[in-house]
Amino acid sequence: MTATITPITAHAPVAEDSFLTAGEAILYVYEDPDGSLSSDCTGCGEYAWTLDVDLGFALAHAESCLRRPRPFRLAA
Repeated sequence: MTATITPITAHAPVAEDSFLTAGEAILYVYEDPDGSLSSDCTGCGEYAWTLDVDLGFALAHAESCLRRPRPFRLAA
């Protein structure tokens, strides 16, 4: 039997950009290992994903999201 070992970092998304939203939260944009883009909003908590590799979807969300940044809480 043979085993293939792949470092976990090979599967981690790479930070591409970040945008300040209308509500002053931050929208983080990542390039995933498959070449798609995903984003995570610190205001509304929305996670978005697209195969179309452009930042238009992230910019549209950043312009329209009015939620203030969510408070950071440590897990108990």
